[in-house]
Amino acid sequence: MLAKRIIPCLDVKDGRVVKGTNFAGLRDMADPVEMARFYNSAGADELVFYDITASAEGRNLFTDILRRTASQVFIPLTVGGGIRTVADFDRVLKCGADKVSVNSGAIANPSLIAQAAKKYGDQCVVLSMDVKRVDGQFRVFAKGGREDTGLDALEWAVRGVGDGAGEIVLNSIDTDGVKGGFDLPMLDALASRVRVPIIASGGAGTMEDFVELFRHPGMDAGLAASIFHTRQVEIGDLKRFLRQRGVEVRI
Repeated sequence: MLAKRIIPCLDVKDGRVVKGTNFAGLRDMADPVEMARFYNSAGADELVFYDITASAEGRNLFTDILRRTASQVFIPLTVGGGIRTVADFDRVLKCGADKVSVNSGAIANPSLIAQAAKKYGDQCVVLSMDVKRVDGQFRVFAKGGREDTGLDALEWAVRGVGDGAGEIVLNSIDTDGVKGGFDLPMLDALASRVRVPIIASGGAGTMEDFVELFRHPGMDAGLAASIFHTRQVEIGDLKRFLRQRGVEVRI
C-alpha cells in the first residue's frame, strides 16, 4: 500500500503567507521562507506554494521568493500561480520546483497540459481545480476562485488527465477554511472518474478529518493550511494518529 501524504500549503500574496475562508477574507500568517524551513523539518511529505494573485493580476509568479523558499526544502515542492505557458513551467522548475500546478492557465489555454507533459513528463504536471457547487453542478472557478468558468469540474478533470496531468489537487471552495472536514461527496465524485493521485484540499479542521478522508478510495493526500500554520495540528502528531488508526504514512 502506498503511504498517504500530508501536504501543507503556502498561499502567498505580496510575499507573505495568507489564509482566508471560502477564498475570501485573507489574513497575514507568516514569512514563506521561514514557514518552508519549518515544514521541511516537521515531517511534511511535500509542500505546495501558490502565488494566489498572479493569475488574477495577469503577472508572472514572484520567482525571487520562490527561489528562497525552495532553498529551504528537501521534500517535493509543487508550485502554482500565473502558469500560462511552457516557458513558465521552465522558469519555476529552474527556481527549484519539482512539480508545477496549473489552473487558470490551463483553462485559458487547454493545450498547455499536453505541451508540458510532453516536455517534462506527466509526473511534473499537476492539475489544480478550484471547485464550487453551482446549480447542482461541480463548477470550475478561475483566477483564485473569482471567476465561474462554466466548466463541469468532473469533465475538466477527465480531459486534463487525458492530456497528461499526473495528479489532481481538488480545492473545494465550499469547504475552504471552514474546518468542518474535507468535501467528501465532491472528492468521491472525482475519484469515480479519474485514476491518478488525488490531493484533497479545503476543510481540514481536526486529525479525525484526515482519517475519514483516507477511508475513501482514491484519496492519496490531504492538503491543509490554517490548521498547520497555527499549530492547531502538528504534522508529527497527525501522522502518529493516522498510523494508530491503520493509515499507512511515512514517519
